[in-house]
Amino acid sequence: MDVYLPIANLSVNGLIIVALGAITGLLSGIFGVGGGFLTTPLMIFYGIPPTVAAASAASQVTGASVSGVFAHSRRGGVDYQMGSVMVAGGILGTGIGAILFNLLEKLGQIDTVINILYVLLLGSIGGLMAKESIQAIRAERSGVPIAARKRRHHPMVASLPMRWRFYRSGLYISPLAPLLLGMGTGILTMLMGIGGGFILVPAMLYILGMSANVVVGTSLWQILFTTMATTMMHALTTHAIDIVLASLLLFGSVTGAQIGAMFSQKANPVKLRLLLAAIVLLVAARMALGLGYRPDEIYTMAPL
Repeated sequence: MDVYLPIANLSVNGLIIVALGAITGLLSGIFGVGGGFLTTPLMIFYGIPPTVAAASAASQVTGASVSGVFAHSRRGGVDYQMGSVMVAGGILGTGIGAILFNLLEKLGQIDTVINILYVLLLGSIGGLMAKESIQAIRAERSGVPIAARKRRHHPMVASLPMRWRFYRSGLYISPLAPLLLGMGTGILTMLMGIGGGFILVPAMLYILGMSANVVVGTSLWQILFTTMATTMMHALTTHAIDIVLASLLLFGSVTGAQIGAMFSQKANPVKLRLLLAAIVLLVAARMALGLGYRPDEIYTMAPL
C-alpha cells in the first residue's frame, strides 16, 4: 500500500509507517516512555529525511500525550503549578530551537546535527539505564537490596533565588529550576522531535526532587503543550510537518500502546528496563554507524 508523503516528497509503504508507529507505541505501553526518541531514528533508517521525521514525530507525540494526561489527572497525579512553569520554559525553548533549526538548515548541517544529538543522547541514556538495570538484577539475585536514594533536589537547585512552594510535588524551590528544565526540553523537542519524557522524568526525580506519584503526569502535561508549541512552530517556520506521515504514525502508536500496556503487567520491570536500554544502545550504535560510513549515493538532487 504505497502512500505519497507531500512534504517528504516520496512514496512509502503506508503499512510500514503504521508498523513503525505501532513499535513505538508498543514500547511506550511496555516501558512507560513516550517512544518519540525511537520514532525519529526508525523513520530515518527507513529513508524519511531527518528534518521531516523530527517535525512529524513531534506532532505524533502531541496526540499520544492527551490520553495519558487525562488518565493521570483523574487520579490527582499532575502538579499543574509545576507543570505550568515547565510549559512556559518549554515554549521559550521551542522558540530558541526554531532559531537554531533554521540556522542549521541554512548552513546545510541540520541532518548531521540531528543524527549527532541522537547518538549522544541515546548513548548516554541507554548506558545509564543499562548500568542501573544490571545493578538491580544483581541485587535481586544476591538478595541484598540497593539502598534507597534519599529524595532531595540537586544542590544547584537549592542555590537558586526566589523560592516558591509547590504543594503537590512537596517542594520549596526556585521556579527557575523547572523553567530551565522545560526550556532545555523545548529545544530538544524542536530539534529532534522527541517528547522528552525519558529525559524529563529522571531529571524531575533526581534534580528537582519531585514526589514520584506526580512525576509522570506532570511530565506528560509539559510534553503535551511543548509538543503543541513545537508543531505550531514547525508549521509556521520550517514547514517540515508531513500530516500524512504523522497521521499514519499516530494510528499505529495508539494501537501498539494498548498491546504494550497489557504485556507490561505480566513482565519483570527490571528485565524490561534492561531490554529497553539494549534497544536504545542498538539504535544509537546504528545512527553512529550511519554518520561514519560512505553512502551509496554521495550527491542527491532536491528541488529549489
